Amino acid sequence: MAKDSIGIIFGKTGTHDFRFAVPNSSDVKRTDYVKAWHETDGWTLAQVISMTRTSDDFKLDEAADAAGGAKVDSPNSNLVAEAVVIGSRGDDGLLRSPRTPFIPGDKVFDADHQLIRATLGLSHGDIYMGLLEGHDIKVTLDMNSLIQKHCSILAKTGSGKSYTAGVILEEILEQDVPLLIIDPHGEYSSLKEPGSGNQADLYKKYDISPRSYASNITVYTPANKVLNPNADDVFRLDGMNLSPQDLIQILPDEKSSNMQGILFEAISKIRAEMEHYTLDDIIFEVGNNKSKLKWNVISSLESIRDVDILSDNPTTLEELFSRGRAAIIDMKGVAPQLQSMIVAKLCGDLFEARKMGNVPPGMLVVEEAHNFCPERGFDKTQSTEILRTIASEGRKFGLGMMVISQRPARVDKNVLSQCNTQIIMKMTNPNDLKAISKGLEGISSEVEEELKRLPPGVGMLVSNDIEQPVLVDIRVRKSKHGGESVNIAKSTGQQKTSHEDVKRTPARPMSSTNQPSRKESHPTKSEGGGLFKKVFGSGK
Repeated sequence: MAKDSIGIIFGKTGTHDFRFAVPNSSDVKRTDYVKAWHETDGWTLAQVISMTRTSDDFKLDEAADAAGGAKVDSPNSNLVAEAVVIGSRGDDGLLRSPRTPFIPGDKVFDADHQLIRATLGLSHGDIYMGLLEGHDIKVTLDMNSLIQKHCSILAKTGSGKSYTAGVILEEILEQDVPLLIIDPHGEYSSLKEPGSGNQADLYKKYDISPRSYASNITVYTPANKVLNPNADDVFRLDGMNLSPQDLIQILPDEKSSNMQGILFEAISKIRAEMEHYTLDDIIFEVGNNKSKLKWNVISSLESIRDVDILSDNPTTLEELFSRGRAAIIDMKGVAPQLQSMIVAKLCGDLFEARKMGNVPPGMLVVEEAHNFCPERGFDKTQSTEILRTIASEGRKFGLGMMVISQRPARVDKNVLSQCNTQIIMKMTNPNDLKAISKGLEGISSEVEEELKRLPPGVGMLVSNDIEQPVLVDIRVRKSKHGGESVNIAKSTGQQKTSHEDVKRTPARPMSSTNQPSRKESHPTKSEGGGLFKKVFGSGK
């Protein structure tokens, strides 16, 4: 056998797979890429999916004797690898699988980088994700495909989903694409800081340099600077001339048709009298209604007023969504129900603005997506419908979406199914694995076991631009990671990034009273806004 070959094909062969004998166990590992010559298709790429070692000489009775302490000679064993055929590129650039079986006795070789790149489709794209695991091959994705056709990042806690999202956001920022990031935990403001200087080896490995994106990023808080002192500015919704539809969308509770009718009647009367009106004007007019249901409406309206999210000087979409800029909506200190209301209103306005061409094409990023677009049966939120709409129709208008979640089974399947690019990291929950294998293209039950074993920092990438799912060693971030876990065991308050630790010691070789009035005070018995006010605070 030639020195550079790693095995010989034997036994029953087919057009989609073959087995080969491996003389040296150090030459081949599971998930390695290999090549074999096909009589009509030429060099054909395959991937090792399993390896077995057997011994015909070491019998059961000998094993029993050895277990009892008897001395036995080292038995001879045979190492067999099973490979699944990926295919080869023809002169027309199309990937084809062989139409005739491979020939037993033919040699198997390590696949060269050029063949791997060309066959898998790794040789084009603007977004540098990292290295193909086990190889020094850069994995890139096409910017337009990732954004317009949506993307999902799914992983259990601590497996690197926020880190991976940060990598993609860095790449998008460098292409001057607008970003609007819904950040429930304040993780992404760290994009403003450069990466750690003690990762020189990692920067060299991935051929990048640390940098800050502070000039591209503005952090907004829907709360106030007391609750979130690190925010650059406050985020406020337009509180002037609110329509009934606007209020129904942002009110914290689902309203009955009678309650909605009270709102319509009140706003219609105000519009007949005033050109410009505020939420206080609406509350006063609702108070004039004779229905007992007015108190429920007033309570809900006051709950919105008391959290100070509405303003006559709102944050504009043009300010939030502009080329080369990323707006981070940091939700720290905001009650979950109010978060959903903000996301519903903001995303709805963004989608309408994009359809009218008032803002440039760009991407919406939704962290903890299972809280904002939950699957039917788990929860119901005000933001679900608009996120479904963006997922299904955003491509037509140049509005992409990235959904990030640690619980795929709880994310709306209509949203996930629209994501043509999926990055799936370690996942062990059976319900989540089932949701992935059933709901996402390119994932089958055969890869569930692989997902259970993935170390932090390694993701399975599924994309229409890549011929089959590939494992990617996600590159180190250029900016600082903001999703660290606090090291409780030490009193020093130090934090560490699990992804960085994995890079240093890889798990495996690369391989949200009183009622104001317009003319006079109006009595109410509402205590609306109490919970929002306690959690959310008041004032800017």
